[in-house]
Amino acid sequence: MGHRSCISPASPMLFVCCCCLLWLFPILAAGITRHYKFDINYTNLTRLCHTRSVITVNGQLPGPRLIAREGDRVIVKVVNHVSNNISIHWHGIRQLTTGWSDGPAYITQCPIQTGQSYTYNFTITGQRGTLWYHAHISWLRSSVYGPMVILPRKNESFPFPKPYKQIPILFGEWFNVDPEAVIAQALQTGGGPNVSDAYTINGLPGPLYNCSSASDTFKLKVKPGKTYMLRLVNSALNDELFFGIANHSLTVVDADAVYVKPFETEWLLITPGQTTNVLLKTKPHSPNATFLMEAKPYFTGQGTFDNSTVAGILEYAPAKKSTTAKLPVMKPTLPSINGNFSTPQVANFTAKFRSLASPKFPANVPQTVSRKFFFTVGLGTTPCPQNTTCQGPTNTTKFAASINNVSFALPSVAMLQSYYAGNSIGVFSSDFPQNPANPFNYTGPAPNNTNVGNGTKALVLAFNTSVEVILQDTSILGAESHPLHLHGFNFFVVGQGFGNYDQNKDPAKFNLVDPVERNTVGVPAGGWVAIRFLADNPGVWFMHCHLDVHTSWGLRMAWIVMDGPLPNQKLQPPPADLPQC
Repeated sequence: MGHRSCISPASPMLFVCCCCLLWLFPILAAGITRHYKFDINYTNLTRLCHTRSVITVNGQLPGPRLIAREGDRVIVKVVNHVSNNISIHWHGIRQLTTGWSDGPAYITQCPIQTGQSYTYNFTITGQRGTLWYHAHISWLRSSVYGPMVILPRKNESFPFPKPYKQIPILFGEWFNVDPEAVIAQALQTGGGPNVSDAYTINGLPGPLYNCSSASDTFKLKVKPGKTYMLRLVNSALNDELFFGIANHSLTVVDADAVYVKPFETEWLLITPGQTTNVLLKTKPHSPNATFLMEAKPYFTGQGTFDNSTVAGILEYAPAKKSTTAKLPVMKPTLPSINGNFSTPQVANFTAKFRSLASPKFPANVPQTVSRKFFFTVGLGTTPCPQNTTCQGPTNTTKFAASINNVSFALPSVAMLQSYYAGNSIGVFSSDFPQNPANPFNYTGPAPNNTNVGNGTKALVLAFNTSVEVILQDTSILGAESHPLHLHGFNFFVVGQGFGNYDQNKDPAKFNLVDPVERNTVGVPAGGWVAIRFLADNPGVWFMHCHLDVHTSWGLRMAWIVMDGPLPNQKLQPPPADLPQC
């Protein structure tokens, strides 16, 4: 009846109905507001015959799914019930003018203290796919993490056939002891931290580990002849991972919540911080077999690492319910754990990623840049305190990590608060080096002095500056792959290569047409990667290695983007409940 009354010329409600529609359409276009509450609690969990008290979100590992649509506003109240300080980062969310909700402790906010709460408030703009959230203080993200499923706007579809079902799959790490104790000991001794005891799929280590029960295995039950979308997230603390499913190929359709040109692959590499959506097409008939899905590390460094394999099970619905015979188990073939053998395969795989670059989903790559930066990323050393011995590369040094030889020290108050108040003195300086102070053969023999500098330094950009950054790996203490994550922005990966970057030859090979758009990129072991982005988001933005041990050692820095001239180009005022240090 309501529709008839609105279109009836005699209806006195005509004017009111039209007004209602005019009011409704902007609301529909802008999305809705979704409310979540995250209680940070202790939860007793048992894995590998070890029970320990684990810090979780709402008692779950991984934490609960956060589901929204592009254009929605998301409000999450986080309440801290544990003795540790906590903060949550919404990894990959652009946070346009809402830097107060980005989450890295002492960068955009002071952490939430015991018994306190903070409400994160942000709008999802121009993103759809899979992102994730995680704690962003010390190593608490080992258990405080979960998926963010971002669906297209209502009445919009995927640029590929709609999948039958969508399943988040999060890779993680399990420690038999408290990871906070692991990193505390490493920082005290100066040595490498103890490695995890298992990898996990959706919190479960699977059947390949000793003392891992059948109930501790992730099972994906599928029907024949269907297409499933797996929303993959690497939540592991310190390991890049290969992933594959026995006798099944995967079609990559999305990376870091940006659609890509679809391509088929038997396996994929996913670095900590990265997300990848893949389509899994099941076989037309139920096969008489069980298929393992496995993840194992890609390791390019020289220290110790967890060289185990996590497995889940892809299980077809049986053709006949009476089937009780034990089915053969098939295993996938993944590249070598040893980076010396698999690094060329990794380079070929990452080169397949291309933006969709369609009229609806364009790749707005900066064609020219106004600021160029050259950053070395890698390991180094720092001297032991006087009259002590350490367990670093030598007994007189500790492990350290740096960008342009600056090992970033976290301040004791949040940088964004001090910047907003115009009171940065004693908190940070704005003199982060734009190039290495002392150029050397970055991928050749290490220099005699491997000590790094130390400081809390940032780089300031005017609003809408077009930026190019060359990220160059160094072979100091061994060449190693580094997954670099930039907060507050997506960037385009316009080039990559091995050896030292050549500013005279390499730019000619840049892809400025359809490069992949990401928020986390692996700097190749013994190589370089070139990224471009537009500094269109005012605030203080963290950039760091997503191997948490390297972040703890100082492989991190901050960008400051100044306000633009228009009201919607200015950082919003801080919320009333912003935590205090």
